[in-house]
Amino acid sequence: MSLKYLAGYAPDVQARVAELIEQGRLAEHLRARYPDAHAVRSDPALYEYVMALKSRHMRSAPPIAKVAYDPRLQVLRNALGTHSTVSRVQGGRLKAKREIRIASLFKEAPAPLLKMIVVHELAHLKERDHDKPFYALCTHMAPDYHQLEFDARLWLTAREMDAPVDG
Repeated sequence: MSLKYLAGYAPDVQARVAELIEQGRLAEHLRARYPDAHAVRSDPALYEYVMALKSRHMRSAPPIAKVAYDPRLQVLRNALGTHSTVSRVQGGRLKAKREIRIASLFKEAPAPLLKMIVVHELAHLKERDHDKPFYALCTHMAPDYHQLEFDARLWLTAREMDAPVDG
């Protein structure tokens, strides 16, 4: 059994997850922890959701031109979300537009896990690297960010095992 999403965690943590999997209780554990799905199913709804979090926590961050679910993300880049800057020449000026794309599989995720991935991508508007300031910004927007990130990794593991874990 591969725990690729949990590779960076301590062996004892991985052993506890492996035990849940062996007992067939991982999906049950996640459903109990996150019983509710979110209603953010379309790109316009995702844009509103992201902009609400941005305006609440990051008013001075650069504007975002586009937010969308992307069905190719996990397959193409092994990423769950991306942030990018698209630069275009308009007249004599260079215009930069920022975009956030979230893997489509998060349409099915429990609400807190969608929030975690959105917070992660928003933090990249100000902090490029996964360093201490980046994670400080993530925990500013979602105080339980580290637990949510871990649980998102559990959710991805359960999904990969074809366990029904819908929130």
